[in-house]
Amino acid sequence: MATIDLTPDRVDVRLTTAEKIWALRGDLSFPRAAVSGAVVVPDGARATRGIRAPGLGVPRTRNVGTWRGRAGKEFVSVRGGQPAVRITLTGQAYDSLLIGADDADALAAAVLR
Repeated sequence: MATIDLTPDRVDVRLTTAEKIWALRGDLSFPRAAVSGAVVVPDGARATRGIRAPGLGVPRTRNVGTWRGRAGKEFVSVRGGQPAVRITLTGQAYDSLLIGADDADALAAAVLR
């Protein structure tokens, strides 16, 4: 499962080898100043929105990759039934990230600090 490493000035999303293959991309990194919000969603797989391009999508089970829709371009790495954090970005290649986390509330709070 993807992990988020937070430093005072960066948000780094570390993907597993399988996620890199499924998403057809490597790890992501953004400046903390680009984060404009973070909200918790109860089920990351159900909160995925838009059309997958490229990535892996198994309905209600596992989504990894880029999703494109009205809300913009979103990087997704979630499992069905697991809470996730939607991190909104400004001025970046992705408009948002949707990352699954067992302790999504703590992650969202940490991202906003």
